[in-house]
Amino acid sequence: MNWDDLRFFVALARAGSLSEAARRLAADHTTVARRVGELEQALGLKLFDRMPRGWVPTAEGAALAERAADVEAAIHAVARFADGRSETIDGRVSISAPPALASLWLAPRLAPLTRAHPGLTLDLIGDVADASLVRREADVALRLRQPSDSGLIGRRIGDLRYGLYGARGLVEATAGEDLDFLGYDERLDGVPQQLWLRARARDRRIALVTNDLVTLLTAVRAGMGLAALPHVLAAADDGLVCLEEAEAATRPIWLVVHPDLRRSARVRAVMDHLIEVTAPLRRPVVGA
Repeated sequence: MNWDDLRFFVALARAGSLSEAARRLAADHTTVARRVGELEQALGLKLFDRMPRGWVPTAEGAALAERAADVEAAIHAVARFADGRSETIDGRVSISAPPALASLWLAPRLAPLTRAHPGLTLDLIGDVADASLVRREADVALRLRQPSDSGLIGRRIGDLRYGLYGARGLVEATAGEDLDFLGYDERLDGVPQQLWLRARARDRRIALVTNDLVTLLTAVRAGMGLAALPHVLAAADDGLVCLEEAEAATRPIWLVVHPDLRRSARVRAVMDHLIEVTAPLRRPVVGA
């Protein structure tokens, strides 16, 4: 048996589909299917039922997944142990962050880091779900809430502040009471910025709902209505105007890392850079 096949098996059992498992593994879906098939052949067991809507573990597959998860955890622990003692900045570091923050704000601020360290490769992962730092889905994460896993190290490095924004042309041409609101759908109904928006809108019309911040920003730019947007994404846009602050919508930005990796030279270099670029997002000390 090729032990590495277990990695593909566990990913597929956890994801339930070839495409999602391939995305998480940064591999081709045909590779995932082939490696799982080779594991089935080596063990002489059928591990999945191939269904139209996904791959469903058989009874043997479910039992093996529980045991293989222990092997996976041990392998990740060994890898973290080695990487955590690396003294070179050369190599790959994966960073997980909320999608819009990753693509629109963080990506343009990473160039100085890669220029300073030509041997460093960054893997920027924009995902709504929190990447698992235990399973090495990412090495470092920016999150908008304090980590609940006691096995991780978190540091609050800034605050994501919001304002009520609208397209300048729309705001100047439309009476305030006639402006529509734009917000999140029910999947994000409990986030602070949506709670603030609903309280602000009251009975006013919400013309568009979405689960994607980039879509919300695009809709505001197109003049569809008003939305609670992060200042870091909207304040520099001359076509937008901030009507009021949304202090209650403030989200904390946490830098999270697994303790095994915090002393890795390349992970440390990335963390130091993230702390540097988020400096403008930290609240000033009162009286300073």
